[in-house]
Amino acid sequence: MPRNELGSIRRSQAISTFGPGAIIDFRAGGGPVSVIAAGLDQWDERSQQAGIDAGLGHPQTIYEPRLQELLGVQGFRLPPVVPEVAPGVPPPRADSLIGVRFPDILQCPDCRLVQPSGRWNFDPGNPSRYCGPCSSAKGGRHRIFTVPVRYVVVCKRGHIEDFPWHYWVQHREGCAKQWPLHLEGTGGAGLSHFILSCPKCGAQRSMEGCFSEETLHLSCSGRTPWLRLEREDCSEKLRALQRGASNIYFSLVLSALSIPPWTDSLRQRLASRWADLRTMDEKRRAQYIEALDLHTQLGMSLESLLKAIEETLADLDGCDESRLRWQEYRQLTSHDRRFGEGTEFEILPTEVPAAMRPWISRIVRVTRLREVRAFVGFTRVSPPSGPDDPRIGRIQVVRHNWLPAMENRGEGVFLELAPEAITRWETLERVSRKAAKLDQAYRASWAQRTDGSQPPPKQITPRFILLHSMAHSLMKDLGLECGYSSTSLRERIYAGTPPHTMSGILVYTSTADSDGTLGGLARQGEGETLGATLARSLQSLRWCSSDPLCIEGVRSLSDPLNGAACHACLLASETSCEEFNCFLDRSLVVGTLSEPDLGFMTAIVATGN
Repeated sequence: MPRNELGSIRRSQAISTFGPGAIIDFRAGGGPVSVIAAGLDQWDERSQQAGIDAGLGHPQTIYEPRLQELLGVQGFRLPPVVPEVAPGVPPPRADSLIGVRFPDILQCPDCRLVQPSGRWNFDPGNPSRYCGPCSSAKGGRHRIFTVPVRYVVVCKRGHIEDFPWHYWVQHREGCAKQWPLHLEGTGGAGLSHFILSCPKCGAQRSMEGCFSEETLHLSCSGRTPWLRLEREDCSEKLRALQRGASNIYFSLVLSALSIPPWTDSLRQRLASRWADLRTMDEKRRAQYIEALDLHTQLGMSLESLLKAIEETLADLDGCDESRLRWQEYRQLTSHDRRFGEGTEFEILPTEVPAAMRPWISRIVRVTRLREVRAFVGFTRVSPPSGPDDPRIGRIQVVRHNWLPAMENRGEGVFLELAPEAITRWETLERVSRKAAKLDQAYRASWAQRTDGSQPPPKQITPRFILLHSMAHSLMKDLGLECGYSSTSLRERIYAGTPPHTMSGILVYTSTADSDGTLGGLARQGEGETLGATLARSLQSLRWCSSDPLCIEGVRSLSDPLNGAACHACLLASETSCEEFNCFLDRSLVVGTLSEPDLGFMTAIVATGN
């Protein structure tokens, strides 16, 4: 392995579970290697074209103007894919991503010594490390490869560093505090059975209590090993986590659907120019178009092109996440059947079953869609609350004019709840009281995770909980009907309040392949077919294998951000959920035994329709 190559990950993982700042495990050169994905500054180091220069025809560049405006960038960059010149043979130079070894402390599985990677043996060009004495004791025929230690420390602002081993062992007075240390398990399952000791001074201490914030009295040093930045100023307290813990990394991904008018030919052909056109006044814009002869290339007069550009740029003014969703909602709820050659957005409204019209106002088959998913940052310990969350970790030293993103194509089913019915329901005192508990828990969680100087970025309303819970239920049943795995479907919640009042859900599937999917999900959007699926999903919510604990909310006491929801009924794969499996409560969908009218869809369940 002359270039220290580690292995590969899926392209979608580079902007989600294994984005910048995430720990990734590989097996390279015969031994395990743990690295942390490098930041955006190092994406160009192994790239044949830097940045997103459209003039060079960068093959990794994609555009979505509304999402660009929201995130303040000029475009997006796809994670690189290494082509093959022959089966299993990569080209001599190909774009790739960089990982930095982390944690740097490794342990020999035989002698149980613990020390930094630089103190272990290695072969040139091989990123794995091995224990020389233990390998020699085996006759030298097999390497005894070292393994990454299982403990690291993090802070709420995303910093991460090696566990403070010398601090924890508490060396005896006069000890030089040198490597190696010794970490041995005594046979039990708890942390108290793992003993850390110093061979020099004989000091030893069990690992019991190392995960407690009260035990580890250390302040964060602001280390960012995934960036070429020594450290940042930070006053947070450190806490220990297992290297593979699920709460060590939460990616923040924002997405947008490509909708008219951004899907027409003119706007797609000008995709790389919008960032420049946005900053110009009318006179400079005309000079820019004439200099590049854009109007001739597009077969338009200068005046008509300028007018079309002005109208389009007006749609970008004040583009925030709420308005972005509102624009999509208006397109999904329009009465037009949208088809066309090369379009990225096609919808086909279908008739709502008569039995469901009091509660469902619109069903739409989305036969084609394009989604751009952009990686914004990450948090540790707890999920992010949005792009303005102060805990989001830094992913670049020097601000770039692009962000990593994925371009997916697929299909889906859109469902709109009757606006009048949901408005009457959400004003019921018992409904608002139920939702207020989750909203209060969310506000308390926000205050705990931040300094409390700013209000939380959203309010948890009855409408949002209802739509979110129905989306999870539909994803499970639609997946069974179509044969999709639990991770193949995603939700998109439209639950805005005035002035952007919305009450819809989009369940969709998308892939990076240009062909998208084969139509199985969109066909489930036929009125009677979806009506039967929705009725089955509502019936399944009446009872849960964890009842009565689940429906009474007892199972959610450890997670106050949920009501009546557990893994047996509503929780979905994290890749499918926009809210990290929070803000769910099936009692607001189908009611409870003591309060059947609490649920918005109780009448459908009661009649069996």
